[in-house]
Amino acid sequence: MPLDLCHPKAPHEKLHVPNWFVSNLMMDRALDAIMRRVKKIDRTHDVPYLAGYSQDGRTIYIDRHMPRSFKYKEQKIDTDRFLILHEEIEKTLIDHLGLHYLHAHQIALRAEQAAVRAAGIKWRDYDRFMQKYIKKMGDEHLTKVPTDLDTRPYRDEHDTDILKRMIASIKDGALPSVVDASALRGEIKKTLKTLRQPNTKSR
Repeated sequence: MPLDLCHPKAPHEKLHVPNWFVSNLMMDRALDAIMRRVKKIDRTHDVPYLAGYSQDGRTIYIDRHMPRSFKYKEQKIDTDRFLILHEEIEKTLIDHLGLHYLHAHQIALRAEQAAVRAAGIKWRDYDRFMQKYIKKMGDEHLTKVPTDLDTRPYRDEHDTDILKRMIASIKDGALPSVVDASALRGEIKKTLKTLRQPNTKSR
């Protein structure tokens, strides 16, 4: 997996360097450990909010228009590893600790920020680059959405517009022939109905 892994098998011995360096080194090792656990990375779909995950957690989706890297101070910086860190943490907190998406997202975002800074990158520069590729409402039609995309983040943010555009994508015949379009459409419509009900928790 060409994700710029850093000394994954280096011995964990005490290093005689400043604490801030050890912190950055350990963050890099932790990120490498998460990268090795990822089952599948898919970059062939349109993904709302840039990245997401499958319902079973085995696939991390990164939007097909998102560049794999960007140039920062004459260095090529791989962006996939930071996105994957965020999505893996978020999904784990939701599935295994039962956290609400909005809470899990905040924790995952803080971890992403720490990993970016540990790599020597200013968060504002990284975030400025990423924002250019986030598909916000109205930016463009979602024509190739993963059929098994976990929609809880969109439900929890009550993003009904994106869910409606997913239905439009199905109507346009953008799904593989093996996918039951009727069943998928039904699930999305049930989600929309739930969102319209007052005083109903999204989880």
